[in-house]
Amino acid sequence: MTREEVKGVLVNLQRDKRLTASLMYGSGLRLMECLGLRVQDLDFGRNEILVRDGKGAKDRVTMLPEFPRTPLPGASAQGESNPRAGPGRRMGACPDAHRLGPQIPERPRRVALAVGFPQEKRWNNPQTKERGRHHIDESLVQKAVRHAVVKAGLTKRGTCHTFRHSFATHLFEGGYDIRAVQELLGHSDVKTTMVYTHVLNRGPAGVRSPVDGL
Repeated sequence: MTREEVKGVLVNLQRDKRLTASLMYGSGLRLMECLGLRVQDLDFGRNEILVRDGKGAKDRVTMLPEFPRTPLPGASAQGESNPRAGPGRRMGACPDAHRLGPQIPERPRRVALAVGFPQEKRWNNPQTKERGRHHIDESLVQKAVRHAVVKAGLTKRGTCHTFRHSFATHLFEGGYDIRAVQELLGHSDVKTTMVYTHVLNRGPAGVRSPVDGL
C-alpha cells in the first residue's frame, strides 16, 4: 500500500483495531506479535518495542513510533481491581504474573505482564480464584482490516500482513539501509529483506517510523 492508502485504511478503523494496525505499520509487527505484546514490552523512554518469541522463536527489538503515544488498552483494563475482593481476586490478574518475582509489588507486577490488547471476557482459575484476560482474537482484527480496506476504496488486496510489507517498503523509499530494515523486521537472512529492494535504497540514515509522517 502507498502511504495515502495506509492512511485511508487507518481512518476507517476504530479504537483498539486502529491502534493495532498503526503498530503493525509503524513498527513492522506481525499480527500475532502485536496482539502478544504486554504492557512491559513498550519502552516509551527509549522508543522501543521488545518483540518476544517472534517467528523462529526469536526475540527482537523494533521501533516504537511517536504516534500513537498512548498506553496499550491492557494497561488499564488488566490493572483494574475489585476493592471488595480478597487476595487473588484481582480482576486484572495475569496468568504468569509470578514470573517477575515476589520482590515486585503485586499491582505493578500484574500490570506490567498484562496483555496489551485484552478481551472483554475474563478467564477464571477455579483453583486460585484469579481472573484476568487473554488478548483479543486475531480474527476480529483481520475482519476489521478487511472492512476498512473496502471502505477506503482500495482496489488491491490488503490484509494485516500488508501493513508489515508497507512498513519495509516505505523505509526503503525513505533511504534507510537494508541492514537496519532487516534488524527491525527480524529477518535472519538479508536475502529475505532484499525482496523489498524493488524501491530505491539510498543508504543508511537515522530510522524514523513511517507512521509518524501521516
